[in-house]
Amino acid sequence: MSGTAEAFAAQLRARFPDATVTVAEPRGEVGIVFAPADYLAGCRALRDEFAFESLIDLCGVDNLGYGSDEWDTEVSSAGFSRGVEGRGPGRFAYGQAPSRQLDSPESEGPLSVPVNRFASVAQLLSIEQNRRLRVTVYPEDDAMPVVDSLVPVWEGVNWFEREAFDLFGIVYAGHPDLRRLMTDYGFVGHPFRKDFPLIGNVEVRYDAEKKRVVYEPVTSVEPRVGVPRVIRDDARYLTAAGESRARGAETQK
Repeated sequence: MSGTAEAFAAQLRARFPDATVTVAEPRGEVGIVFAPADYLAGCRALRDEFAFESLIDLCGVDNLGYGSDEWDTEVSSAGFSRGVEGRGPGRFAYGQAPSRQLDSPESEGPLSVPVNRFASVAQLLSIEQNRRLRVTVYPEDDAMPVVDSLVPVWEGVNWFEREAFDLFGIVYAGHPDLRRLMTDYGFVGHPFRKDFPLIGNVEVRYDAEKKRVVYEPVTSVEPRVGVPRVIRDDARYLTAAGESRARGAETQK
């Protein structure tokens, strides 16, 4: 498979010299990254020249804090610490900002902002060629991430782009009906961004005096810190499985 993937990647590099083509081993997954200006034309060429007749998925990506840590796992004389020294996704409240772990004694600091914070990633399928391809584009401006819509190329991407717009705030220029899809029409913010708290920014309750539903900053919900579960290899599991099979074989005799 690797040889086939490399040959396909070579074809893509020859056709799109300004794009970045990668092959992830050992699975031979091929990916291509287009510049925003080349994105729409490149995808149309992938459909017409490389037989990628189907777009099977599209999603947004937020790389804020990519590679940073929020758990202190350094070895000490007392063993491994389990303390949270950063406010990662889901661990910060309304009005707070996410943060990351730093080496002692600083302990905590701001999340690193990558050059390309947001991305739109499409998964293509060619039934004719029996191939898959990952297509990525990074918006030029993270403050207002805008890329071209792929609806003119694959009409079925309509709701995928609406979902990415709703959850990540990526604007798809040329989309025929770019509205929120997962949240309600009055929702503020984009809940899949790394700087959006999992508890939300507002809570809803019925006000008996005003006799209507009111929206207020979150006060009744606290961020929850979970402890990562560590699963280690243990011979007892294999022994128990073997004994279970042995008992089953004895029963069948």
